[in-house]
Amino acid sequence: MQIKANGITFNYQVDGASNAPWLIFSNSLATNLSMWDDQAQALSGHFRVLRYDQRGHGKTEAPEGRYSFATLLSDALGLMDALEIRRTHFCGLSLGGATALGLAEQHPDRIDRAIVCDSPCASTPAGARQWEERVAFAMAGGMAAIAEPTLQRWFPASVYAGNPPGLAKVRAMVLSTPLNGFIGCCAALGDHNFRSAVASVSRPVLFLVGEKDPPNAAMREMHKELVDSQFVEIPGAGHICNIEQPNEFTRAAEKFLIS
Repeated sequence: MQIKANGITFNYQVDGASNAPWLIFSNSLATNLSMWDDQAQALSGHFRVLRYDQRGHGKTEAPEGRYSFATLLSDALGLMDALEIRRTHFCGLSLGGATALGLAEQHPDRIDRAIVCDSPCASTPAGARQWEERVAFAMAGGMAAIAEPTLQRWFPASVYAGNPPGLAKVRAMVLSTPLNGFIGCCAALGDHNFRSAVASVSRPVLFLVGEKDPPNAAMREMHKELVDSQFVEIPGAGHICNIEQPNEFTRAAEKFLIS
């Protein structure tokens, strides 16, 4: 389904009963709403699940230019307004994880519980340079040029070597990501900082991360800084832990949301 919000047309999908509490899933860079297929199926019995393609991803419009997290937060709020969602649980991974924390910090009146997955929620000077390098690489060779290096970062070496169905699914999403959307969201990832204000968050937060994902250490620190937050590590998992180990991910999310 598609709807206009914050000046562009968004692609989204809703599952679950109309009288259930809302739960929104927000995708990572270079994926789309289908990354949440397993979670939507498992949790639609408890929640009205909304999945959407972030700006520039999937079937959502992909304007040219550099995006900011201020825009991505406004996108999420605009989509909620367009669908008449006053308040929701919100779960996001990587790009979506930073979106989740940003919303919990800046718009606590719209968020019930937030699940922040596999995201350090802040850029660094070195990280910003890496994002610019990836943009240049993608501009020169298209998404095909960055697909395998991206998968090799996201999945543990043994998983990548085994080429399981989840890896193939993510590869297809990366390859189908609009170049404008990749470039725009790389710019946002290279210039944001929600981590510095994490202690101010008043909503319940779960930090959920793969054991082998580099943001693990930063997320542990955020958990320590945010009183009463929860932290769950998925053993052996890499960056896209909800696809790599969907049952473990979903159990952790469900326990946090329903407790």
